[in-house]
Amino acid sequence: MKPYLFYGWEQATVPAVREQYRGISTPQDLYDALRGIWCEYTCAPRLRDQWTPENPTLGACSITAFLVQDIFGGKVYGIPRPGGSFHCYNEVDGHVFDLTSEQFGDEKLCYENNPEQFREVHFSREEKRKRYKYLREQLRHVQNRESAH
Repeated sequence: MKPYLFYGWEQATVPAVREQYRGISTPQDLYDALRGIWCEYTCAPRLRDQWTPENPTLGACSITAFLVQDIFGGKVYGIPRPGGSFHCYNEVDGHVFDLTSEQFGDEKLCYENNPEQFREVHFSREEKRKRYKYLREQLRHVQNRESAH
């Protein structure tokens, strides 16, 4: 297995519980697909001026974590961040992983005893709900294009 940059990649061995995305059977598969989808638009508006192709996961944690939850189940948790926001990550059947952790570089995040996060709260913000829908639709588009070949 090739090494990945995201936290917990070694234990991200959970199977998809929903097979709505052909070819996505592990979190690593999803990460590989999202590498080509994360963009300035998937980044939170407050961070867009810092987004670069070299740091594609910047500002995309919650929309990515809830997409992971759609496909793999489990729960979304949030690490408290300065300014009152949360950095979201996933826990599925005891496997903790964070597809967007690389945005923090060498900063060590604490993945223990964090509050559960709920999509109803996060998606009550219209811009975040739209970014989530965009990410989900782009993943479907990429998967449909690949399955046509």
